[in-house]
Amino acid sequence: MQNLPTLPVLLLTIFLVACGGGGGSQTIEIPETTASAPGAPTIGTITEGDASASIAFSAPTDNGGAAISGYEATCTAGSDSQTATGTESPIAVTDLTNDTTYECSVTATNSAGTGVASATVSVTPTAGSSTTNSTAGVECMYSYAAFNDSPSVNKTSIADWICDGSRRILTANGIPDHDVGTFPNSHNPNTISEQSISEEFAIEPVLTTNSTELGGPRGVIGYVLNGVKIDAGTAGSCNDSGSSCSLAPPMQGSWSIEALGQSSFNFGDDENHAHVQPGGAYHYHGIPEGFVDKLEKGTEMTLVAWAADGFPIYARYGYQDAMDASSAILIIESSYLLKSSPDANRPSISDYAMGAFTQDYEYVAGSGSNLDECNGRTGVTPEFPEGIYHYYATNGFPFLQRCVKGAL
Repeated sequence: MQNLPTLPVLLLTIFLVACGGGGGSQTIEIPETTASAPGAPTIGTITEGDASASIAFSAPTDNGGAAISGYEATCTAGSDSQTATGTESPIAVTDLTNDTTYECSVTATNSAGTGVASATVSVTPTAGSSTTNSTAGVECMYSYAAFNDSPSVNKTSIADWICDGSRRILTANGIPDHDVGTFPNSHNPNTISEQSISEEFAIEPVLTTNSTELGGPRGVIGYVLNGVKIDAGTAGSCNDSGSSCSLAPPMQGSWSIEALGQSSFNFGDDENHAHVQPGGAYHYHGIPEGFVDKLEKGTEMTLVAWAADGFPIYARYGYQDAMDASSAILIIESSYLLKSSPDANRPSISDYAMGAFTQDYEYVAGSGSNLDECNGRTGVTPEFPEGIYHYYATNGFPFLQRCVKGAL
């Protein structure tokens, strides 16, 4: 009886036959898909400062097949060349010589290397100037006063905005001007009451390279045009084991509970992504849907609020190309993503799914619609056709920004 080949020999024989017989070994080369350096960014606007320049740009249309990890801006005047790096627009280049004209460009870098530079744009820094974006003349006479007969309101909503020199001034009572949910409710025991709101915002906000976290006791992040405040975070927290959680102070631990985008906790918010604080302040954690609907702008870019630093906030929609108002309108996505795995010492995901806590998200530069860590970017808008730094209220985390990029 003839011996049968062992399994490894049999498999090798099948492989050799499949590859063209036993007359010798053959090597099959499988081409690899490799990334290339990205294309050139496009500079939108450059704003001169005191010995500095803030360069706003849009990402390359071709990222070379790999995520862009950073940008470098270079400003050159003769032998004087200054550079600065960053992960998003704008980038501020400093140590420039005032009253000297510089030619500035931007390059993008990915895992394959640095791409070609953008076309250059000239800028002449001047002593005493600062990186500002004037909002003068925009919504400087917004005024509203009408009775809201929603069963949980039954009060007059008042909001008045005026511009006075360098200040944008809001006087309001914090009563919403649209239908609201039922308050109190089983998850929110508070009743909407009038507030005494008097706030000032810069008419010429100054963009900085840093960000300042706001919200809760750290200060109001901004106000919607109807005079209702934005406060996207919560005071809810859990301890490491998840055995002790509370939706209100005192803190139970370091894990910050999110109001939206999760089903582990219920803050009693309504369809406007809003609810009521113990002091009676109705406030938004996400896009103020009722107010947006009242403006009846559909899929247009819609200015809905002013941030604490004086820059505008738009709801949901923006231009595909931040610097091109003729480009398509689309839903703007933030640059925050859910982490692939929970942080150490986090309460079990079997009890609280990912997204329940603020710490479950991470900022990934260049993802989404290329917004920065404060949900903002520089670009053109209907109110600012020359371009301005502005924020977005987005469908996903952080919903409404948690920080500002402008000086306070």
